[in-house]
Amino acid sequence: MSGQVRRWLRYAAIAGDVVFILWVLRNGLEQGFRGTPVEIASSIGLVVLLILNAALLAR
Repeated sequence: MSGQVRRWLRYAAIAGDVVFILWVLRNGLEQGFRGTPVEIASSIGLVVLLILNAALLAR
């Protein structure tokens, strides 16, 4: 795969991570960040994994 295509795929993956993080945060705001401890932990875990993925792809 060429370097240019790989670069665009990396940018698309980072953009997808950011959009998904914003979507999770928006849903949390709408619900007032209320939920069962398992729901809260899974949302936090998902956001952490997406941030880590974006950070590793940005390197």
